[in-house]
Amino acid sequence: MSNEFNDSEKGSDELSVMCNESKERKESLSFNSSRITHYASLSSGFTLLELMIVLFLMALIMGLSALFIAGRMPGNRLNTSARDLSATIRHAGYLARLSGERQTVTIDLSAKQYGIEGRAVRTIPPGIDIKVTDPFNGEIRSGKFQMAFQAMSGTKAGTIVLSDKKRKVSITLDPVVGSVVIKRP
Repeated sequence: MSNEFNDSEKGSDELSVMCNESKERKESLSFNSSRITHYASLSSGFTLLELMIVLFLMALIMGLSALFIAGRMPGNRLNTSARDLSATIRHAGYLARLSGERQTVTIDLSAKQYGIEGRAVRTIPPGIDIKVTDPFNGEIRSGKFQMAFQAMSGTKAGTIVLSDKKRKVSITLDPVVGSVVIKRP
């Protein structure tokens, strides 16, 4: 039995040595894994240089897009003014046919305002010039120009030209058909 006891002691000594070795391996593995985790956390972020490059590119793109949008604004104001003026003229013709009464659109070329008589007056934005070409009176650049719409007829012929520094838009009135056509040359 003493042999068995000695064998069991040897076995327990070997077992304790193996347990100790196993603990050391776990500790070394946990040390290595924490070391790997620590290294990964250091290399997972962005460097200051990378962040500065990205911010520079974003600022460059935003600056160029702002210049592009700002360059398009005067053209948009010109188109919007032409659409508003032509819509006012069409609306006056519609009101004349609907109510059976005369409707007058007045364009004040000096004050850069227009509107239907007895209704709200609209203003043409600054930087946009207006002139009227009347077949009987020629080119008119100042004063007031009136277009009368009757219930059963259109209005007199003419062309209204809105322009800015770069472009112009013409609104042509057809007295026979009563149409209002916007042309962008």
